[in-house]
Parts: sequence; structure tokens; C-alpha cells
Amino acid sequence: MAFTPLHGTRAPVRVWTDPYAIEPQAAQQLRNIGALPWVEGVAVMPDVHFGKGATVGSVIAMRQAVSPAAVGVDIGCGMSAVRTSLTAADLPDDLAGLRSAIEAAIPVGFARHDDPVDPRRVRGLEQRGWADFWARFATLDERVAPLEGRARQQLGTLGGGNHFIEVCLESGGPDAGRVWLMLHSGSRNIGKELAERHMGIARRLPHNAGLPDRDLAVFLAGTPEMAAYRRDLWWAQEYARRNRAVMLALLCGVVRDAVGHVGFDEPISCHHNYVAEETYGGVDVLVTRKGAIRAGVGDLGIIPGSMGTGSYIVRGRGNVDAYCSASHGAGRRMSRGQAKRTYSTADLAAQTAGVECRKDAGVVDEIPAAYKDITQVMAQQEDLVEVVAHLRQVVCVKG
Repeated sequence: MAFTPLHGTRAPVRVWTDPYAIEPQAAQQLRNIGALPWVEGVAVMPDVHFGKGATVGSVIAMRQAVSPAAVGVDIGCGMSAVRTSLTAADLPDDLAGLRSAIEAAIPVGFARHDDPVDPRRVRGLEQRGWADFWARFATLDERVAPLEGRARQQLGTLGGGNHFIEVCLESGGPDAGRVWLMLHSGSRNIGKELAERHMGIARRLPHNAGLPDRDLAVFLAGTPEMAAYRRDLWWAQEYARRNRAVMLALLCGVVRDAVGHVGFDEPISCHHNYVAEETYGGVDVLVTRKGAIRAGVGDLGIIPGSMGTGSYIVRGRGNVDAYCSASHGAGRRMSRGQAKRTYSTADLAAQTAGVECRKDAGVVDEIPAAYKDITQVMAQQEDLVEVVAHLRQVVCVKG
């Protein structure tokens, strides 16, 4: 579908869904963002919904400014996936055993590795840049210095909430039944700690007085506060990328141990909570993708649904009206609290039938019905991405 403008904003706000279907709180957030003097434009993805700091499913292009709360606390959160040489017939009969092996290899929830992962001991993991990456920890905001040990132990861990690890099968086409491995995670506690410190600083800056929403406080180019945030932001985004790379390599190892010989294609990795320096119409902007992936021409991306509805591997079309972006998933249609009040564990079991996963009260808030229809979300962004593969999960590990 073509975009629809959201009226009543200073900067253009382009919407890839029915504007009247956007919840009122989210619509007001979008209008507040569009009113900021630094905003060049906003693209709103079909998975849009109200979020803390800024609207989830929004792409915000700013001139010489960035809002740390718009980026959020899970800096660099995103997806990684890899296609294997396996087919469904190659998987072990006991998928519960495979799920247990994954959970034993990759800590979930608040858990961490007993000892930091040594990249040199992880088969298939990129070896370059690790020493420099950790050396830069000493340059971060001095208040996180005591957290280095925890950050090292949490590298290669999943976290909780909507983070997941999946074993999927490709649906339809000549590669139907091909096994994919997929995961969703970010910068863990260290990203949260860095984000919250900078968000607090931004709110106290004089130029942010009188904003329609204090969470939209920005840093301005050329200031020490902006320089400090960008330094920590780039590092946290790299932490998130490396965190997913470690987990994906560990996951490949679990599958290799379970089935024997297996080949892996080049992995796909994409952030969906991050900032990038980009240029549109000759204007240099800082693009914040808050629940959106980059979808430049030929860019491969991952758009997950929910723990019972499957996911999509996509290729970007480079639509500049959307700042070369696409949705990051289905998007929630109800809050976690509402989902828990509405659905039971029996509902969860029914909606995840055929998927080896947790079906207890602790993950009812992740029930598929709490999310929008991923098929409809994909139909609304056909001018943003083309589908490369449709995947259905058979194993899902939640935090």
C-alpha cells in the first residue's frame, strides 16, 4: 500500500496502515514527535503501537539531534537468522530435548554465563575486533564501570520479555521444509543502564524545557552531551550485534551436536531499535528506528510474527518515503497486562499447538492473539519489502 499522511503535524508523518486504526495514545505520540523542531520527517510502520519514549513502529529522521528515549532502553535490539542445510526430516524426533539443550547452552531471562564466553572457543564465531571492543568499555559513561563483569557474562544470553530463540521450517516454494535458526535479543542490562543515564541527562537540558512529552528530550549536535551519548550508543549497538552473533554460534553448535553434520549459510542480522547516519534528499539526518528495520535496496531483513504464527525473511525495496525502512514484527495489539487478563494457559496451549515451547502462565503475555495479524502487516508494506521466505517455528525458547 502507499502511505497515508497523518495530518496536523509540522514535519511530514507518513503512515503505512490505516491512520484511524492507530490507538489514540500512539497517534498523539506521533503528533508530538512530528511537532519537534529538529524532526525532518517520520515514517510509521504497519506494526505501530504505543510505546515508552516514542511510538513503536516509527522511523524518526532528525537533523543534528537525537532523542535517547526514542531509541529506548534496549539499544540495538534486533534479529539474527541463518538457513541450514537441514530439512524437517533431519531434526531429532524429540524436539523437547532439543529445546532443553538450547536452554542449557544459552542462558535465558535474568540468567548469565558463569564465566564470560571466550570467542576463541566458539566454533563459527567471527574472531575480529573483540579486544578493541572490550577496550572501549573503559571509555563509556564512568557510572557503568562497575558493570563490566556483568556485561561480559551476559554476552551470549537471551534475556526475557519478547526475546526468543527458534528453530523454524521454511513454508512453500522449492525449499519447503528447510530448517532455519532464528533469535531476537539486544544489548541486555548494559544497554539499559547506558540508556537510562543518558535519558536522565537529556531531560535536564534547558533546550528541552516545554516539550509536549518529556520523553522526547534530545541531544544536539556539537554538544558534549551528544558526543557522550553517541559514543555509548555506538558501543551498545555493537554489543547487541555481538550478543546475537555469540548466541547464534552457540545455537548452531547445539544443532550440530544434535544432528551431526550440518551446513550453514551466511547469517542475516538486523537491528530494529537503533540510530544510523543516513542521507535523504541531500539532507544528512540521524535516523532512529524504534521498532523498525532498515530496508534499503537489497537489504535482507527479518520480520517475526509471534510464538505461534511464523516469521518472514525479506529483501528491502529502498522506499525513501519510508526512510528505507520496514516493520520489525507484527506489533502488539494489546498490553502485556491485558493479555494476562484476557487469556489463559489453555488458550496459550491451543494457539501454540505444534510448537515445542513453554505453555505456562509466565508467557501468557506473549500469546499470539496479543499481537497483530502478521499476514495483514506484511500486506501493508509490499512497497517496502519483498518476501524471500516464510518460516514457521517448531521450537520456540522464551526468556
